[in-house]
Amino acid sequence: MSQPVGAPAAQSHPVPSYLQADHLGPWGNYLQQVDRVTPYLGSLARWVETLKRPKRILIVDVPIELDNGTIAHYEGYRVQHNLSRGPGKGGVRFHQDVTLSEVMALSAWMSVKNAAVNVPYGGAKGGIRVDPKKLSMGELERLTRRYTSEIGLLIGPSKDIPAPDVNTNGQIMAWMMDTYSMNTGATATGVVTGKPVDLGGSLGRVEATGRGVYTVGVEAAKLTGLALDGARVAVQGFGNVGGIAAKLFAEAGAKVVAVQDHTGTIFNSKGVDVPALLAHVKTRGGVGGFAGADVMKAEEFWGVDCEILIPAALEGQITKDNAGQIKAKLVIEGANGPTTTEADDILHDKGVLVLPDVIANAGGVTVSYFEWVQDFSSFFWSEDEINARLVRIMQEAFAGIWQVAQEHKVSLRTATFIVACQRILHAREMRGLYP
Repeated sequence: MSQPVGAPAAQSHPVPSYLQADHLGPWGNYLQQVDRVTPYLGSLARWVETLKRPKRILIVDVPIELDNGTIAHYEGYRVQHNLSRGPGKGGVRFHQDVTLSEVMALSAWMSVKNAAVNVPYGGAKGGIRVDPKKLSMGELERLTRRYTSEIGLLIGPSKDIPAPDVNTNGQIMAWMMDTYSMNTGATATGVVTGKPVDLGGSLGRVEATGRGVYTVGVEAAKLTGLALDGARVAVQGFGNVGGIAAKLFAEAGAKVVAVQDHTGTIFNSKGVDVPALLAHVKTRGGVGGFAGADVMKAEEFWGVDCEILIPAALEGQITKDNAGQIKAKLVIEGANGPTTTEADDILHDKGVLVLPDVIANAGGVTVSYFEWVQDFSSFFWSEDEINARLVRIMQEAFAGIWQVAQEHKVSLRTATFIVACQRILHAREMRGLYP
């Protein structure tokens, strides 16, 4: 990984008392990324510690009454990483393995992502440690409403705007919007994005992240001379992001040859019938059991012969243990933080081009921004208008990042961090410190 002469090696950081020094988790991965970008920040480097400390962290107890009459308690978080460029923006995930370190890192990556595509937001993220599949719909609604009430002092249309993430969806957002509105005494559609269209949601929002993944993939393919027609694609995760990206690549003539999710791993060298697989996932909850492909061992997924690999599941999937197996020329990160720093270096040394999450999956927050603007004005755009604006913003952002990468001879991840962190820290510097 190219660095300026005399660039500092990886630094040791003061560890906050609420994290484990010997296991920083995803937050440690993020800190390494900040270290890599610091030498390129020039005079703004004096503000870089701002990026290493979340502005605000709220940990809440979320008690609910279960259907059997017992009281259950869940741990909830909302982290606002940086608000220098605007209100906080970031999703809420419901997952049994959510940790504070993870939510901190995700909020920081949202700061970078929002700045990279130049939407006027800071970064935030939320989560609850819960397996939502074990809850009834009534329990899930009570959990969502209680959590929203507990974080209500932080969120608001001009303060911090949650959105869907892992295991959350438009229905969860509708409950969050209604709870906040009831607590404030007025309907506030702009408090969350990713809502159902009938409640002020935006057309194109569900497909936005996958469409963004596809858009930057097309741009990278053009710049590297990779023909999409006949290109083999492997996808991990087949929800809104991986499924939509797979559909768009297939429509462009690519062949989706392998798909993996929590229910199984499937392979078809001639290309999976993507619409049929999407229908199967909708009814069966995953790719497992799909008749139009062969079963493959999970560990063999990373070594599949393909030109494009799209990790669109959870973070930390591509590691030093499996990065060496990857044969793709292009890795497009649909998930947040799917590649560890060590794996990043292995892929770089192999000549694999990685389109990092902080630009590749920014389509979701871009259309969330459109939704927020539409809610404020109560004037809604057509789906064609939204998709056209999304594609334009993603293309322009990617072109700028590609140029920075060429200038500094760095990876696209470092280039994205250079662009974004300069914007964040310039805003911080212009605003100054109060008081």
